Amino acid sequence: MKNILIFYASYGGGHLNAAKSIYEFMNTHYEKNNLELIDCMKYVSKTVEKVSTAAYREAAKKAPWVWGKIYNDSQKGPLAHLSTRSNKIMAIKLLQLLREKKPDLIISTHPFSSQMCTYLKRKGKITAKIATIMTDFAPHDQWLVGSDFTDYFFVANDKMKDYLISKDIAKENIYVTGIPLSNRFLQKYDRNKILKNYQLEDGKKNILFFGGGEFGLGKSRTFEIFDCLIQCSKDMQIIAIAGKNEKMKLKFEEIVTKNQAHNRVKVLSFTNQIPELMSISDLVVSKPGGMTTSESLASGLPMIIINPIPGQEEENAEFLEKKEVGIWLRKNDNITETLHSLFSDTNKLDEMKKNTLLIGHPNATKDICDILLKEVP
Repeated sequence: MKNILIFYASYGGGHLNAAKSIYEFMNTHYEKNNLELIDCMKYVSKTVEKVSTAAYREAAKKAPWVWGKIYNDSQKGPLAHLSTRSNKIMAIKLLQLLREKKPDLIISTHPFSSQMCTYLKRKGKITAKIATIMTDFAPHDQWLVGSDFTDYFFVANDKMKDYLISKDIAKENIYVTGIPLSNRFLQKYDRNKILKNYQLEDGKKNILFFGGGEFGLGKSRTFEIFDCLIQCSKDMQIIAIAGKNEKMKLKFEEIVTKNQAHNRVKVLSFTNQIPELMSISDLVVSKPGGMTTSESLASGLPMIIINPIPGQEEENAEFLEKKEVGIWLRKNDNITETLHSLFSDTNKLDEMKKNTLLIGHPNATKDICDILLKEVP
């Protein structure tokens, strides 16, 4: 029996979702272990967690270019040094928890918890094995602080592995597994039942459109794309998800009414049926967050990429374009021309779908858990 701590931080939902997926799989398939899922930032300081999380959300929502600059500057220089230094200070608080729990294995889905734990390990305060799960499709040097004391790195693709090797990380410590996702994305669903539930016709292609939820990023651009998508895909059906953003939902519905498209466009609020909806879809339109991208690829779905947050999401978008599984609608692109070009080429979507099979990792969660719990003594 092992004591296992799974750390995340509340900066975007991807870190938490990845941590939850690991927790749920281990709890189901490796039940003879003591597991705990912990927000590391909330533990060390609720005040810092609250302020920094709010700052991230506001920057991502209202001034994404600010977040992009923070992201790039934190690679190196004064901001990177400040971040690393502050995490060392907060690590002292985290040590109290680690002494109490005595973990054999620490799994981290956020660079801050990785930094705090590797610092304590370097100081001889803890001896636990440390595993870092990188939750994007491009590397960032903040993940690598303390890499000499990290026992496992799990990454999304070979390019990331090559980058880590270039940073003198031993290749035997790096595993290309993909980003962990919920086991629900591996389940088989009754297609006819889902179509009937959402009043959709069988025999038509379905587009799953994510509007950005509570962030509502690039709202005017999102509405423009949604409008063009309805007009350019008249032989397809669209499921639009506005999340918790009620104003976005109302605007979507207004656009549907304007186009008289109620029979082929369904607008939803927040839903926990994403695995089911992806199982009936042929294409995803979304900003390229690490988890949404991972879920789409694992479901064999190509993407139209909209409104990436500068920083990691733009790097994700570049990766998807390079692998020919995504089309990035940039700010100055002609939306109608791009969509017409895609939908008029009968083979394009099929080719993109085939490419997702080359880089999607539907078994990422299982692979990560198997590696860790079969190897950690």
